[in-house]
Amino acid sequence: MYVLMVKVHVKPEHLDAFIESITANAVGSSTQEEGCLRFDIVQYNDDPTRFFFYEIYRSEADLEVHRASPHFQQYAKRSPEFLAEPPIRVGGTNVYPTDDAWR
Repeated sequence: MYVLMVKVHVKPEHLDAFIESITANAVGSSTQEEGCLRFDIVQYNDDPTRFFFYEIYRSEADLEVHRASPHFQQYAKRSPEFLAEPPIRVGGTNVYPTDDAWR
């Protein structure tokens, strides 16, 4: 499995539009992409302009399928206007649960 973790900081005046856009991306990913196993959006309690995404894909190739999807392309086109700073992305491989747990 391939895990992508992303931190974003949103401009306060774009908070509602950002939530609408990222939610559409996550719903599209989880309902239209076989290789996307999970797409969580977490809003920080102590700063509602900060978010964390936790995404699980079967492989890095499935992440590339995601990046080519219409729902991601729409989000990627709009996100620069929403974000207060560049996103921080970290990719990794899950240790637990093991890949077999997802099958």
